[in-house]
Amino acid sequence: MSHLMLRIRKGLFALRHPSCWRALRWGVLPTVDHRPMFARVRPDLVLDAGSNRGQFALTSVCCLPGIPVHSFEPLPSEAAVYRAVVPATALCVLHELALGETSGEAQIHVSGRRDSSSLLPIAELQSRIFPKTGEVGVQTVRVARLDDLPEIWKRFDRILLKLDVQGFELAVLKGAVEALRQCRYVYCECSEVELYRGQALSDEIRSFLLTHGFRPVMQFNPSHAEGRLVQADYLFERG
Repeated sequence: MSHLMLRIRKGLFALRHPSCWRALRWGVLPTVDHRPMFARVRPDLVLDAGSNRGQFALTSVCCLPGIPVHSFEPLPSEAAVYRAVVPATALCVLHELALGETSGEAQIHVSGRRDSSSLLPIAELQSRIFPKTGEVGVQTVRVARLDDLPEIWKRFDRILLKLDVQGFELAVLKGAVEALRQCRYVYCECSEVELYRGQALSDEIRSFLLTHGFRPVMQFNPSHAEGRLVQADYLFERG
């Protein structure tokens, strides 16, 4: 599907859902390409790691009405937009921090396209395949282990953990071993090639999740470049 057609689909979806209307004024569109995944899951909580401007949270609110969403976004500029566009209810909570294997502070490599920013250095291949995603600066951000935030997830047992953290997926998972026991689903963007220096690729992430009781059930949104699969979203389910 072309980029233009996807934007049209996102716009039409947003127009049909009043909870997205405020986001339209900010130029933020819900991620309708994740709707097939939402049709397969029945979570009692959504943990949205790497929320950017709230695109995934908006889709979650529309596709899973009444299900709480806790989002994590470390960049202040993107967190400010999230607060402006996602309906301010008790069901939607934003945490202005990154998730990782250890708590503290870290340097985030800010991309020319903010949604490609990462706690790992941006590799040359990322910049070549995805134009304008090269590093434009560095910021210090807060990082927390999900296991250190049990007040968010402890009382739930069918959690959907979504990871879109630009190569930092395995670090987030290693800091969430206890929380994973409360998860039913993990929805993770995985790379087949090194887009960020030192990142874990899809096989390593799949192996980690298998050791914690999750099996891959479906691939979504594959992205190809230079004649090969570059990355895709994978749904893992416990059981």
